[in-house]
Amino acid sequence: QQGSRPRGDLLQAVDTEHTVDSVEWCPLAGCRHLLACGTYQLWKPEDWPADGECQPPIRLGRLYLYSWNEDRSPCPLVEVQRRDTSAILDMKWCHVPVAGHPLLGVADASGSIELLRLLPSEQDTWTLQPCSRLALEKQCLALSLDWSTGKAGRASDQPLKIISSDSKGQLHLLKILEAGPGLQAVVTWRAHQFEAWVAAFNYWQTEVVYSGGDDGLLKGWDTRMPDTAAFSSRRHSMGVCSIQSSPHRENILATGSYDEHVLLWDTRSLRQPLADVPVQGGVWRLKWHPFQRDLLLAACMHGGFKIINYQMAAEGEQEAISLSCPLPNSLVYGIDWSWLYFCHLPQTQPSFPGSDPEARTADQDPTLKVADPSPAPSSECLADSDGVGGTTPQNRSKLEAPLQPSAEDKKDGRLPTTGIKICDCDQDLEAADFDINLLATCSFYNRVLHLWKKETIDY
Repeated sequence: QQGSRPRGDLLQAVDTEHTVDSVEWCPLAGCRHLLACGTYQLWKPEDWPADGECQPPIRLGRLYLYSWNEDRSPCPLVEVQRRDTSAILDMKWCHVPVAGHPLLGVADASGSIELLRLLPSEQDTWTLQPCSRLALEKQCLALSLDWSTGKAGRASDQPLKIISSDSKGQLHLLKILEAGPGLQAVVTWRAHQFEAWVAAFNYWQTEVVYSGGDDGLLKGWDTRMPDTAAFSSRRHSMGVCSIQSSPHRENILATGSYDEHVLLWDTRSLRQPLADVPVQGGVWRLKWHPFQRDLLLAACMHGGFKIINYQMAAEGEQEAISLSCPLPNSLVYGIDWSWLYFCHLPQTQPSFPGSDPEARTADQDPTLKVADPSPAPSSECLADSDGVGGTTPQNRSKLEAPLQPSAEDKKDGRLPTTGIKICDCDQDLEAADFDINLLATCSFYNRVLHLWKKETIDY
């Protein structure tokens, strides 16, 4: 019986040196090859004072910027910048340019939200430059942030906003002053009894936000009247730590919890979820696919990562998880889909963005695969490897598992003769091959950023 199934292949493992918890691909056309990665390192002083008084631990962070290398080298992710900071707990790119530049928002352990502007640098590279910072509260950690721009088609008069949550259980609504750009506090309110792990906008009605706390509550709020929650749900049995509104379906919301369940909701009726998907791991982050409306990516901590099919889950199908990738001895906190996508080309020669196809040799295959015949590890064969890469001063990104032609690819002739190119803007979406996707995850204690290719194969 013929059919198809998804497979996850590891392309690269990068040693981040610190414990790592956040990874975000830039969504803006022309910059989608850029990937930001944030670390959170708890440092305890080794030498305690003679009087025995303990010093509090120090939370250190580092912000990395990587570039997807379009020449198909064995190490596709190349580090272009690193910046030491306070420990990073969350970060998100704004989905629209601000004052003509991409903007990254960072929530850190100092209790602040920082904005960094992406600027072109020397030798056709990029750099993130701080442009604004706002302290939310004294003696707290900024735990999460979300932009109001998550849905395509923002009206020109729609204000730019950030919602953030902190370790004291508070939510903070911030306004972006686009001319700076700068940050301005609008309103702060107490939302949860304990840590407010996550806050997120309803992308279709940005006066509405959702929050999840360590008290096990999922709440909804009208930011124009934040004194009382619009709704409160105890449907999750443990702390709620991930929420994302669907950018494709107006009334669909996904939530995840330490209780190891992903719940899918219709926001018009929040008494019961549409679907309950067990994922065998606490759900720290959820990401809807930027183009495929049914695909939901879940970072499941000790359970690795999962891809959930919304339509199958909503219809009650048992096989709603289309891909499960366990990563033994790992804690997956950060996860994101790449906005880059693959397009088939009519010509027989490989085509590379910004280069002459005729100048390329035949062994530079357009499928991002190298000539070594040994198969790349897939999600089925990662159980015996922790995938930790190495670091050298000359090359901080070490390829632990290069993407190579598998025996199955060779057997069915999947090395395309028509050619494939990587697309960085939306003009070629109609020709996109969404059977192939790039995504990134990060493993906390392993200190590893993983780059993956998810591909649907025939059998």
